[in-house]
Amino acid sequence: MNNQSSKNIVLLTLLIVFAALSRIIPHYPNFTAVGAMALFGAAQLRHQWQAFLIPIAALYLSDLVINNIIYAGYYDQFTWQISPFVYLAFLVVLGVGLVLRNKVSTANVVKASLAASVLFFLVTNTASWWVDPMYTKNGMGLMTSYLAALPFFWSTVAGDLFYCGVLFGGYAWVQERFPQLAASGMPD
Repeated sequence: MNNQSSKNIVLLTLLIVFAALSRIIPHYPNFTAVGAMALFGAAQLRHQWQAFLIPIAALYLSDLVINNIIYAGYYDQFTWQISPFVYLAFLVVLGVGLVLRNKVSTANVVKASLAASVLFFLVTNTASWWVDPMYTKNGMGLMTSYLAALPFFWSTVAGDLFYCGVLFGGYAWVQERFPQLAASGMPD
C-alpha cells in the first residue's frame, strides 16, 4: 500500500490552516474558505481520520479565536448557539469532499463546491429557523429564514469557488513545480 509522504501531509495541512485563517482576516461576510477547506481536506488527505480531523480542528480553532477574541463582546458563551449545526453542515461538506476523491478535476471541483454551498446553506439556515425565536415555526418561517440568508449564500458560493480554486489549483501547481511533494498514493 502506498502512503502519502509526510511532506505532502504537511503541505496539505498548511493549506488547510491557511484556509482557516481566511475566517480571521477581514473579509466580506461569508466570503471565507470554510467549504473549500472541507472539500479540499476530504478530497486530498489519504486517510479518512486525517480528512476529518485536520479540517475540523482548523475550523474549531478558528471558531475559538473568532468567538472568544474577535467577537467576544457579542457572545456570552464559549461558542455560538448554532455551532453544533455549523459542524453538522461541515461534516456534510466533508462527505461531498470524500465523493470527490480520485475524481479531482476543474469541473468536479466546481460541482462539489456548488453542492457544498447549497448543503451548508440548507443545514445552517434550517437550524437558524429552528433555534431563533424570530422565525415562526412553520413553512413560512423557514422560507423567511432562507430569504434572509440569501445575500450571505451568494457570498458563500463565491468564497467556496474562489478558495477551491486557490486550494486545489495551488496544490496542483505545487505538485507540478515540486514533484517530490506529490502524493505517492491517493485515497482508496
